[in-house]
Amino acid sequence: MQYGVLLVDDHKILRDGIKAILEQTADFRVVAEAENGSKAVSLCGKLEPDVVLMDLQLPGINGIEATTEIVRRCARTKVIILTMNDDENSVVAAFRSRVRGFLLKKASSADLLEALRVVSKGGCYLSADVSSHLLTRIQRGDLELKGVPDVINTLSPREQQILRLIAGGTTTKDIARLLDLGLETVRTYRKTLMKKIGVTNVASLTQVAFAAGLTAFGTPGQEAKTQEKTGSP
Repeated sequence: MQYGVLLVDDHKILRDGIKAILEQTADFRVVAEAENGSKAVSLCGKLEPDVVLMDLQLPGINGIEATTEIVRRCARTKVIILTMNDDENSVVAAFRSRVRGFLLKKASSADLLEALRVVSKGGCYLSADVSSHLLTRIQRGDLELKGVPDVINTLSPREQQILRLIAGGTTTKDIARLLDLGLETVRTYRKTLMKKIGVTNVASLTQVAFAAGLTAFGTPGQEAKTQEKTGSP
């Protein structure tokens, strides 16, 4: 399946560069380009692209405002922020507007394609830099992100427990021991989590867990050890 992408950036040279990258793949095609937020909203209403690559700093309405309107009008369209801004407020504001991914412009073309593939298939993507900002806000206790990602709410209590342990750095062997499960059972849970969340590796699982606040902090496996002592499920 080929996914349609709308490029939104006020710098044509950057749009040309991204378009050249996407033209080398069989997965994506650029269906339109916009140099400002208003045009992006209008084009989404007409074309309903699968994914929008959206800059934050745009003439007229900014990327956050445009994203909010696009999500409201075009339920099937997913938005990835591609920006130079990695400050905490920008990251948090972006996810409050219900973006599905956040990527910095210093990312490699491989990272860009991975973000597009993950998000187009229903997952969430966060670069490592972005995850660190979200983690800081979560640790301070002043971050409450809604819908990042929505799929977290569909996970069973056991799946959420295992996701917490994975995000805490607990190994598959230790998870199996702590929860009295077989190694293959834990591996199956891990594969199922990746499939449901729409990621392809443990690092991305951890990033999503951080973004959703579904992780314990402290030493790796701390929560599991506490549960083992108290007998909590």
